[in-house]
Amino acid sequence: MGDVYSPQAIWGRELRHYRQAAGLTQAQLAEKIHFSESLISGVETGQLPASPEFAETCDQALGTGGALHRLLDWRKGQVFPSWFGKWRDKEQMATTLRTYQPLVVPGLLQTEAYAYALLGEDDAVATRIQRQAILTREDPPPPILRCVIDESVLHRLVGSPEVMRDQLEHLVSIAGPQTSVQVVPPGRVRSGLLAGFVIATLEGGSEVAYLETAVRGLTTGDHDEVAAAVAQFEAIRIEALPLSMSIDLIRRTAEDRWT
Repeated sequence: MGDVYSPQAIWGRELRHYRQAAGLTQAQLAEKIHFSESLISGVETGQLPASPEFAETCDQALGTGGALHRLLDWRKGQVFPSWFGKWRDKEQMATTLRTYQPLVVPGLLQTEAYAYALLGEDDAVATRIQRQAILTREDPPPPILRCVIDESVLHRLVGSPEVMRDQLEHLVSIAGPQTSVQVVPPGRVRSGLLAGFVIATLEGGSEVAYLETAVRGLTTGDHDEVAAAVAQFEAIRIEALPLSMSIDLIRRTAEDRWT
């Protein structure tokens, strides 16, 4: 279960209130609005978000006078998805970040144009770029960032060839002792290809992991889960090219493929 006091969960309870007040079961409401019963159940328990179309349809079926649609206004003030907020707090406090990304450039190293090609929304892009400020802050000192990416990331078109060239050139320019980028050649990694993950080391040595899934990210401090993520990162990292060879490969790819 997620946070029962999150705006999404509270909205779901409001839907349940209006549904029950109308004397309808979830199945009966599903038949009226032509949305699945499982979706209604997920929304009411706060596990799934409600779309504006879903809210408007429920308002019409339940005679709420548009209350449910108006209650979705909470999203306008939400900078991050509720499930990401927990990780952002840990990211801000981290002294070291280690990440493996098999599909795209890590968010902390994305250019604005690359991020826009992925996200497509000005606010989302601005928020992602703002997160990158931790890499240049003075107090507290910026975290050490260790990135490992699959070589396919360098060849996967995001946006346009110009966007890709600028993005790869940015990786070359930012790489150094504080921020490193290593590339895993094709066929080197058999595990970990389905999703990326990040491990944050906090002051005092405790560690937290952020695990990406198909629908959301999961933040965990569970000792066994974090230990498994660390072991996986190290297993992938030793298959990666050294930093200098990785930077040479990124530079050549920018010139040969995206120029």
